[in-house]
Amino acid sequence: MQFEPVIGLEVHAQLDTETKIFCSCSTGFGASPNAHTCPVCTGMPGVLPVLNKKAVTYAIRTGLATNCKVANESRFDRKNYFYPDLPKGYQITQFAAPIAEHGHLTIELDDGSEKRIGITRIHMEEDAGKLIHDPDRPRSMVDLNRTGIPLVEIVSEPDLRTPKEAGSYLRKLHAIVRYIGVCNGNMEEGSFRCDANISLRPVGRKAFGTRTELKNLNSFRNVEKAIAYEIQRQTYVLEEGGEVIQETRLWDTANNKTVSMRSKEEAHDYRYFPEPDLVPLIVDDRWMEEVRQSLPELPDAKRQRFMDDYAMTAYDASVLTSSIALADFFEQTAKEINEPKLAANWIMGPVLALLKDQETTITSLPITADALAELLKLIEAGKINANAAKTIFDRMVTTSEGPGKIVEEMGLEQVSDQGELETIVAEVLKANPDEVESYLGGKTKLMGFFMGQIMKKSRGKADPKIVTQILKQRLK
Repeated sequence: MQFEPVIGLEVHAQLDTETKIFCSCSTGFGASPNAHTCPVCTGMPGVLPVLNKKAVTYAIRTGLATNCKVANESRFDRKNYFYPDLPKGYQITQFAAPIAEHGHLTIELDDGSEKRIGITRIHMEEDAGKLIHDPDRPRSMVDLNRTGIPLVEIVSEPDLRTPKEAGSYLRKLHAIVRYIGVCNGNMEEGSFRCDANISLRPVGRKAFGTRTELKNLNSFRNVEKAIAYEIQRQTYVLEEGGEVIQETRLWDTANNKTVSMRSKEEAHDYRYFPEPDLVPLIVDDRWMEEVRQSLPELPDAKRQRFMDDYAMTAYDASVLTSSIALADFFEQTAKEINEPKLAANWIMGPVLALLKDQETTITSLPITADALAELLKLIEAGKINANAAKTIFDRMVTTSEGPGKIVEEMGLEQVSDQGELETIVAEVLKANPDEVESYLGGKTKLMGFFMGQIMKKSRGKADPKIVTQILKQRLK
């Protein structure tokens, strides 16, 4: 029997506010344990929560950016369950009346087609704390700095069918929350994390199978690997005549497999009821419109504009719009030169390679967009060739010197004088008679050898276009 996977994702995005959702404690990452706590976020008797307006604005922005209907009235609930890192014994969340519902994102498939993935709801809630397990002694310690951190949970419809689709959806959502400035997207710090629900059903059947939940996946790669493993595991269980158990599982990165964590609770197990200390949240049309007007150009719109305005392929546009900072860097560079394609090639080539090598981001690049544009202008003007440009780029990275100064200091200006290049070509051909004879005999790949010898003799400064023309004339 063939089975079809049914996948839904629940994404927790930490809202990038300075203070927590119901108190004035800092949301800063990396503080000593329990430094960012107060009677409100630790649940002391007699305290009252006060809702963070900026967190609400960010939640509205997230709803609008994901094509959701944002509610004019939403409510908070208590989700009651005991956990050592949940000091109140309940979590303030939204259950019956979330702030946004019925949205969607569109992802691109391998065959070039698109698929719409529904978003069931977006609700606001507070985060729990963190347990720290002592490897040397049988004890666990609790750090409540994260308690009360503002989150939005973005729940997809079960529209995903493959691990790759899940990865594409997650990357698209990650780009959006960073574009609109509501979440820094740092997955290692837990600012953007994902739970995945996976079930299998016989192909052609409408009813869903029993699902398992994969908890706290914190990288795109781990999401795809964990879902693929879980599909394989459930397929084996069903083919052997067993039944899939509804449970929560964890991804074991060391052994590349999922492991059981606990039985999966249903909604009624949590005992939701309205939060008595918070009034209904009212978002009027004026507030909604203010947030709508504050939205930047979103990734899909920017990608299409890059394709239209700069005659880019869909792939190039996708790479260059993968972050708003990278897109801005490209546009700032491209506007200073004649050929945007040259800027695109350099940013997708040497610049991204440098960022990967240094494990940094475009905002930390030691070269500004204006400096890169100045380098590319030298290429367009024919003053330097590609080899010299790469040498100059590498030196700019380490010294922050301007490209013009480096060209002058290193003597890298391109040789374009016809007579001088004729002499160099003649000398190279005279020094390699056997290769010339082989080329004339049909081994045309030797053109690369001649070019290499000429560049070596000119110390990398010969104009490749002029040299190619001269070589072709000489070798006829």
